[in-house]
Amino acid sequence: MEVLHILPYIIISAAAIVFVIASFFLGVTYRKKIAESELGSAEVQAKNILNDAIKTAENKKRELLLEAKEEAQNLKTEIDKEIKERRAEVQRQERRIQQKEEALEKKTEALDKKDDLLNNKIKETEELKEKINQTLKDEIVILEKLSGLSAAEAKEYLLKNMESEIRHEAAILIRDVENNVKEESEKRARNILSAAIQKCAADHVAETTVSVVSLPNDDMKGRIIGREGRNIRTLETLTGVDLIIDDTPEAVVISGFDPIRREVARVSLEKLIGDGRIHPARIEETVERAKKEVDTTIKEEGERATFETGVHGVHPDIIKLLGKLKFRTSYGQNVLKHSIEVAQLSGILASELGVDVTVAKRAGLLHDIGKAVDHEIEGSHIEIGVDILRKHKESAEVIHAVHAHHGDIAAESPLAFIIQAADSISAARPGARRENVETYIKRLEKLEEIANDFEGVDHSFAIQAGREIRILVKPEKISDDDVTIIARDIVKRIESELEYPGQIKVNVIRETRAIDYAK
Repeated sequence: MEVLHILPYIIISAAAIVFVIASFFLGVTYRKKIAESELGSAEVQAKNILNDAIKTAENKKRELLLEAKEEAQNLKTEIDKEIKERRAEVQRQERRIQQKEEALEKKTEALDKKDDLLNNKIKETEELKEKINQTLKDEIVILEKLSGLSAAEAKEYLLKNMESEIRHEAAILIRDVENNVKEESEKRARNILSAAIQKCAADHVAETTVSVVSLPNDDMKGRIIGREGRNIRTLETLTGVDLIIDDTPEAVVISGFDPIRREVARVSLEKLIGDGRIHPARIEETVERAKKEVDTTIKEEGERATFETGVHGVHPDIIKLLGKLKFRTSYGQNVLKHSIEVAQLSGILASELGVDVTVAKRAGLLHDIGKAVDHEIEGSHIEIGVDILRKHKESAEVIHAVHAHHGDIAAESPLAFIIQAADSISAARPGARRENVETYIKRLEKLEEIANDFEGVDHSFAIQAGREIRILVKPEKISDDDVTIIARDIVKRIESELEYPGQIKVNVIRETRAIDYAK
């Protein structure tokens, strides 16, 4: 490296020397040619110049060599210093690494010691756990001896206590929620329903389908029967009903599952009796006229129902089905009048609750439309009614309300709940419907049977014509908290298994008696 720094100066010095020498020789040659005469003096002078040039070149060379040596020395000094610093840094790094290795070894030793200590602790813990388990087993044996209960029995006892506490808390919560909800809902519902019922002026008792035709005298029975029974056979064949002529004085009973046929038979028979001419040809003519008359009545009644309720845009086929409901009864209640009443009530309830009144009246009027043909088509009147409404492009909201009005599907709209409420009000008001004795008794028996199925029930009594069931429970089996829960369970069973108009009050009574004797 020192040679590289000095080399340029050496080259420069040599070049200077060469240049000086060349210049000298050129000058000498030139002067030699010009003045050889002055050769003697010139040679002296040339030697002097040459000597001066040589001295100058040597001095310059020495200066350059000194500078080069000085720079090389400085460079060497800097390199030595840098090497020294790097060696010192390497030594420091080595010391740090050595210290870290020593610390790591110490930590490793400490971890090994902790590992050994932990293993010892685990071993001691396992031994202690075995001792505790053995102690627990011994204590359980002692407790079983002292209490007279096995571990399973004690566990069952604790679970029963916890269950009792949970049931107690659940009963309290249920009572609080029910009381709050009842206070608000009953107040609001009472106001709405009372206003709706007051505004509805429908008859409490609706007429039933006439099944008996009065005769002017008993001699008319023979004329109705005719020679060898040809008159009665003709009338029964044309109308599709049975005429029952028995010992009932001055009356003929018309029997048939189709209410329209019964109405045609009734009108025909009354016309024949009034005319007095009873023979097969006259019967056929009269029955045809009666059918046309009944068809006209059906259409007029359907139109009257839509006009009375303010429901417009109803398909003609549905109007005809509405008219047929005039001759259909349910528990003695005329279905057309019931439908009109439900429509009016639905409209009033809808206006109170902010629901579309027109749609509510439409759904109320059509909710039992399936009963017009349920004797002809297989299925419940709800399924038949839904199919009819879908066929005639009724709105989805109306169809859903009709489908849900007996709980066949869950009600998902305010309109569906309104139709349910209006239907219950119309059916459950006093005198609106009647049941035959056999059906009534079966319903009461089923009501008591449901209550008696629950554990802890002592006696149950259906009272107030099935509007209330009073249940006496065994106080040693049913606690005060259980009373609330068992009442709710019985309500759910009744709602799922029994069909009934209106509502049924479930009254659960728990009586505790204290008996003692004075001796």
